This record gives sequence, C-alpha cells and structure tokens, in this order.
Amino acid sequence: MPLAIGKPRTKREAKAAQGPYGRLGSVIGELDDRLGIAKGGRTFLDKIFPDHWSFMLGEIALYSFVILMVTGVYLTLYYVPSTAEVIYHGVYAPLRGTRVTEAYASTVNLSFAVRAGLLMRQMHHWAADVFLGSIVIHMARIFFTGAFRKPRELNWTIGMTLMLLSLANGFIGYSLPDDLISGTGIRILYSIVLSIPLVGSYLAFFIFGGSYPGNEIIPRLFIIHVLVLPVILAALIGAHLFLLVRQKHTQFPGKGKTEHNVVGSPMFPTFIAKTTGFFFMVTAVLALLGGLAQINPIWQFGQYRPDKISYAVQPDWYMGWLDGVLRIMPSWEFTGFGHTIPFEVFLPAVVFPGIIFTLCFGWPAIERIFTKDTAIHHLLDRPRDRPKRTAAGAAVIALLFTCFGASATDVLANFFNVSLNVVLWTFRVLVFVVPILAGFITWKICLELQHGGTGLGQRKRAMVVSRTAAGEYVAVPADVRPGDERHEIDAVPVPTHIDLDDGSVEVGAGNTRPDADGVRRVIR
Repeated sequence: MPLAIGKPRTKREAKAAQGPYGRLGSVIGELDDRLGIAKGGRTFLDKIFPDHWSFMLGEIALYSFVILMVTGVYLTLYYVPSTAEVIYHGVYAPLRGTRVTEAYASTVNLSFAVRAGLLMRQMHHWAADVFLGSIVIHMARIFFTGAFRKPRELNWTIGMTLMLLSLANGFIGYSLPDDLISGTGIRILYSIVLSIPLVGSYLAFFIFGGSYPGNEIIPRLFIIHVLVLPVILAALIGAHLFLLVRQKHTQFPGKGKTEHNVVGSPMFPTFIAKTTGFFFMVTAVLALLGGLAQINPIWQFGQYRPDKISYAVQPDWYMGWLDGVLRIMPSWEFTGFGHTIPFEVFLPAVVFPGIIFTLCFGWPAIERIFTKDTAIHHLLDRPRDRPKRTAAGAAVIALLFTCFGASATDVLANFFNVSLNVVLWTFRVLVFVVPILAGFITWKICLELQHGGTGLGQRKRAMVVSRTAAGEYVAVPADVRPGDERHEIDAVPVPTHIDLDDGSVEVGAGNTRPDADGVRRVIR
C-alpha cells in the first residue's frame, strides 16, 4: 500500500516537521498567526532588568499581593460578614455559651475548625504587613534615588495611590473579625469621619448606615475589602508594570551605564529564572510566618463591645503613626455658629495625613519647580549627591517613626513607671525636635560623603607597616585579597534578530556577540 504523501514515517521526521522549537513552537506559531504576538513577545523577552538588590523590593510587594489574593479567596469561602448575634457553640471552649456576632464566630471557627484555616488567616495577615512594608521601602528607594523624575511622574503617582489604597484596605481587613481590637479601630474611624466640619455627621451616617455602631458597616467593609479595592489595586499594579516595561528601566551609574542604555540581565532566560525562584522564597517565608508566628489572636481579645477597651492595644504597624499622633494631640476644639469642630481628632487624623500625602504626591512637581530640571533621567542619583532631598526625606521618616512610637504611650508609661502625662508631653516635644535633628544630621552626612571619593562603600585595602634600618616606618598596601576589587562583566548588546544557522557557516567564540547588523547566529 503506498504511503500517504507528506506523512512522516519516523519519530525523527515527525519531530523535524514540527520545527526547531517542537510542539511549543507550533502552538506559539498558531497564536502568532491569529494574534501577532511574536514581535511583541520577542521585545518583552529581551527586556533588560538591572542587577541590583534594591529592585527586589518591588518584586516582594508583587508576590505578597499574589499571596494575599490566593489566601483571601480561601478566607472568603468561610467568613460570614454579619453583625447578627448568635450563641457560640464552636470548638473553642472558653467562648462557648457567649453571645457573639456571626462575623466574630465565623472567624474563630475559621481559625480552629477549618483545615489550614489558621495558617491561611495568619499567612494573609503577614502577607498584608509584608506587602505594605515592601511598598513603603520601595517608594522610599524611588524617592531617595530620584526615580520619580521625568518621564516617570505618572508611575510615582500610581505607586503613591497603591500605597494609600493598601493602607485603607489593610485597615478594613483587620476590622472585619469584629473583635475588641478591630471594633475599637472602627469606633475611631467613626470619630474621624464625624470630626470633618459641616459634612462629617452626614458622611458618618451614610457610611455606617445609621447611628454607631449600626448593622451595616461590617458587610459594607467586606465588599470594599474583597471586591472594590482588590480590583483597583490589581489594575494599578498592571498599569505600573506596563509603564515599567514600556519605559526604559532606571539604573545606578556604573561601568558602561548611560542615559541611553540599560545594563543587566534579559527577561528570558536569566531574570525569569531568578524572579521565579524569588517568588517561591517569598511564599516560603510567608508560609513559615503563618505557621510559626502568631498574629492577631482574636479569640484572646473577645467580641467587641462599645463599653469595653483593652490595655496595650496597638494597630498594625502601618496605622501606628496615625494612632500615635491622635494620642499626643492636645484636647482642642472650636465651638461656634451651632457647630463643634474637635481639633483633637480633625487635625491629627484628617489634616496631618492630608499634608503628608499631598507632599508625597506633589513632590516631583515641587522638586522640578525648585531645581528647574526638565530633562529626562534614566540614571539614578546617589542619595548623598542630593543632600536637600535626602534630608527632607529623612526628616519626614523621622517624624512618622516618632508618631509611631507615640502609639505606645500607655505601654511606655507603665514600663518605665512614669506618669502618662510625662510620656505624652515628651512625644509632643519630640515630634518637632527629632525631624529637625534627623534632617540636619542627614544633610551634613551627605555633604561629607560627597568628598569621600570613588572608594565609598568598598572594602579598604590593608596596609603593611614596616620599619627600616634607619628607624623609619613605611606603610605599603597589602596584596589584593578576595573582595578587595570588584570586576564587572562587560555588557553584551541585545540582538535585534536571532538567526538559526544550519552549521554550514563556522561560528567561533568571537561570534557570540551580535554582528554589525545586530544579528546573532545560533547553531542548531
């Protein structure tokens, strides 16, 4: 019987018919025929990422967000967003027979009665803390190195919006269990909204669905936490990554690095292999924290009651600065024209955060106005080379850390056995003194470092001191040791085209670089 024309007779012929990239290449070819992804995919895979540890901060935030989404979906399956009261009959014996809300009861049952429930809860909580921490440090790195300058002002705005919305979503997230601590936070939120002049009472009534505490706030916060804000955050992260790929990546000054190139590793295969491993490392660390480090044990705090409060209760770290400034604000208020404005709440909880975030959002424009710098920048600044910017950033960070410390005034007063008023007045003074000192000292350090030469940050060579016959001491550098000198690999340009060579043309070691036409030939 004659064979069918064109049908491969052996496995080798079948493999050859699929082309040099096998079945994967065939699938990609089919997609390219329909979507035209080859050109864009090649550009994306050739995207260069600089090799510097500080760029990993953004990756930590991205991967923590992924863990947040995965664990959040798991928690949503068991959480009941309701303030209706029930009698607890769950597995946690100390709470049996007590009246609790369905939100609190479902969270306790999620922790003790659902397989891997406590692990998922704690991983979710730890991931939220790591997510916000990495965003804050990432934005600080961008600020101190000047990565917000033209053409990246929009990405700076996206990053600040991400941080602000993440703060809000984190606060909402730990308010959902309706325990004594989270309920106190919601009570403070109600007071903050109520303190806004003229419209505060209307806003509070609208948000809470009536007078405090009401029955609507937990379901509404739940929808915002699991649907509204995650969608917005995911969209902003996507926009941030799109701009990152679309624009040239920033890099620190160094050998072979200019405003017109990027020196580093390509997306495929180097960077994608490293970042995949890093993703599993972040996941492993969060899993270990979730399994071994207890966080937010709501069964110890009990159900929220408006007439109860706990001692030594502080919010998560990212809200500590706001809690601290609320504590140390004097009891000032204005009464007149039929209205009362509680300055002790409105100024620290509305005006102060508004000033901080307005300065952060507007800093690229503020710096451009004062420096008259309208050029496009792809090389980063050394913080020491911009002493005024670095001093301003250090002063704001010192201010926020001082406010964070003030969130533990009751604990400090009890620990040091001093009056609470003494601690309050100490922090009221420190919030003015510490930022000024931090800014001035940082400014002076930057000026000193500018005269340190090119050897800053490098290991100093040892000196060998010897004495001559005449009694003279002579110092000479010791032999070079491992780590004394840093050797950087020469950068190789990314090829514009890769040609598969059949082996008829001899390709030696000297042809590993692209030729004059930007073509790199690979023997198959």
